[in-house]
Formats: sequence, structure tokens, C-alpha cells
Amino acid sequence: MIVRISEIEVFPEYLQEYLEFAHNVGATSVKEEPGVICIYPMQQLRNDCQIRILEIYASQEAYQNHIKTAHFQTYKQSTLHMVKSLDLVDMKQMAPECLPLIFNKAK
Repeated sequence: MIVRISEIEVFPEYLQEYLEFAHNVGATSVKEEPGVICIYPMQQLRNDCQIRILEIYASQEAYQNHIKTAHFQTYKQSTLHMVKSLDLVDMKQMAPECLPLIFNKAK
């Protein structure tokens, strides 16, 4: 399983447009790709140009398949000029047994 937090800063003039792209790619990916467990974009309250995306993929193969999809490529190519900075931070799960509980509670 891959767990990652994407740390993104967006130029203010593109913020609303970027948010639409981020929402759409996340929703489409989770809905259509079995190996995408979670793509959950969030916006900082204290600085709305700071975006964090929680990404969870079933495997490295699922991630590789995801970045080749048309919807991801559209997102990536369409937002390149909107992004001031991007850092992909891979995370180590500390309590992987809790993951199913989290998603069940969200229902």
C-alpha cells in the first residue's frame, strides 16, 4: 500500500480553477479506479492557497496505473502553470489495521 500526502501551493489567481480540477480528479479516480483507495484534497483554513491531498493506493502498480489515466493526465497538464510548489511526501502507516475502521466510520 502507498500512503502519501501531496503538499501543494497554488498561485492565488488560479485557486478556484485549481480546486475544481483537484476535486474532479479525486472523485473520478476513487469512483473509477479499483486500486485508488483514497484521493482526498483539503485546503488549509489559515492559507487557502495551501492544498494537501491524502493519497492512498492499493499498490505501486495501482499508483502507476493511476498516473497514466486520461483524467489524471488532464489534471496534471491543465494545472502545471497553477502550481507554485509541489512536494510528494510518502508516509509510513503507524496503525494500518485502523484504515478499514476509518472508512467505515465515515459512512
